[in-house]
Amino acid sequence: MARGQVHRHATSLLYNTINMITHELLDDFDRYLADRSLTYDGVVIGGAALILLGVISRATEDVDCLDPRIPPPIKAASVEFSRGHGLKEDWFNNGPESLKRDLPEGWGSRLSPLYKGKALDLSTLGRSDLLRSKLFAYCDR
Repeated sequence: MARGQVHRHATSLLYNTINMITHELLDDFDRYLADRSLTYDGVVIGGAALILLGVISRATEDVDCLDPRIPPPIKAASVEFSRGHGLKEDWFNNGPESLKRDLPEGWGSRLSPLYKGKALDLSTLGRSDLLRSKLFAYCDR
């Protein structure tokens, strides 16, 4: 299997390389945060959201958190976690947070559940808002 190629196994996505976002990686990060008594509830967009929804199977290297701002203790934990998992330091980031001003009013009322762990509770935009966010990202390139 080529670097970054994906195959399905049960309900999670597995990669044959390190440094790709998977359900299993989020499970590990969830345990890492829980062990440190840290929690984060947030809205995730981008490739990670689409992978976890099962919409796409391409690889992504980060988790784009739209809202709320990642608190410093969570950010520090994500950087520490990255070192042991071959991830970029900013793999868990608020890169797209400026997009909030461009989304239609009420976007927060149309969220869909994405991932629920002990420490992480992640949702994503509703389908039409998520498509808008991907269109904005495409145009921003």
